[in-house]
Amino acid sequence: MHHSLIILGSGYTAKFLLPLALHRYAHVFATSRDPDRHLSHVSLDQRIRFDLAQPETWQAIPPSADVLWCFPAVPIELVQQFADAASLQTRRLVVLGSTSAYDVSTSIEYPPSWVDETAPVDLSKHRVKGEELLRNNYGAIVLRVSGIYGHGRNPIEWIRTGRVNRSRKYVNLIHVEDLVSFCLAALMHADPSGIYNVSDGNPRTWMEICHMVEQRWDIRSSDSPTAGSTGKRVLNKRMCELLKLDGTGLRHGDLFETLELMQRNSLNEATPSR
Repeated sequence: MHHSLIILGSGYTAKFLLPLALHRYAHVFATSRDPDRHLSHVSLDQRIRFDLAQPETWQAIPPSADVLWCFPAVPIELVQQFADAASLQTRRLVVLGSTSAYDVSTSIEYPPSWVDETAPVDLSKHRVKGEELLRNNYGAIVLRVSGIYGHGRNPIEWIRTGRVNRSRKYVNLIHVEDLVSFCLAALMHADPSGIYNVSDGNPRTWMEICHMVEQRWDIRSSDSPTAGSTGKRVLNKRMCELLKLDGTGLRHGDLFETLELMQRNSLNEATPSR
């Protein structure tokens, strides 16, 4: 068992990760700018107040702990100052980024070509600059994460409420349970300064997803008012290899099967027990 882990910026993903991390770490801490308000589900001795914009809170970060960085790495000046102050170059550091880092905006190919970790990134985006600073200067392992879904984040509800509409745009998704499994695998096994795409490896168009949801649950959607981008198709080969090294694999590789399961679970939760 490893000694300690600190989750910087504990939001949706951290709620699922923290209990699993306790099987691998003797101590796990979660941070928030307002821990009493946002970390009520975490025991008091695991809560830490941390705000990148308030350097006086930096000293609360335990020394030598592994670090999972879960918020955008901006502004870059404070990112660098904190990284130096916390000696992040001496720790295992995993940073959650986004597949939106890839610079594919000019592509007109359809379907779009597959994107692996060697694809160029858009350094005009401030968070991408911050991630690359941490990767190149401090050995951070950067996870380029697809759209996260799971309990409380259901794509069916996105369609029902009109948050997304039918379009030919490809979307890449990852279930939060697979994301947290991979975060732990990366902390244990990933190469320093490595890049890993985090996706279920089965990109689909919103047209496909909306069609399936309408057929199965009679939840209708409308066409997207604009043509928009074609999206991207993200390869997850490196992710799957690392999960295998960790003795596990993807649990939710098929979006449609998982949506069926989520809807059944939702129905069961809504049905009062006798």
